[in-house]
Amino acid sequence: MAYTPQPEERELPEVDVLEMEDKENVIVLYNDEENTFDHVIECLISICDHTFEQAQQCAIITHYKGKCEVLSGSYNHLEPRCTALLSEGLSAEIF
Repeated sequence: MAYTPQPEERELPEVDVLEMEDKENVIVLYNDEENTFDHVIECLISICDHTFEQAQQCAIITHYKGKCEVLSGSYNHLEPRCTALLSEGLSAEIF
């Protein structure tokens, strides 16, 4: 078999690259010794629009792991929710 040289690199067509305008952020909820599971669950349901099951799982993860990402989205979407969690006495931060 004779060696056949590979065709030269073909030029790739230009493509437009879309950039995300809003960086994805998350609210992290931290464990504390002051709030009950019921209070945390109620806050996650009313403020973060969690289902009962989601809120319960986040509360358990927060309790055992020390923190849990409870909501993601743009900063503008998360900031009022994080503020509301803080006003309810929870420890939370946006990253």
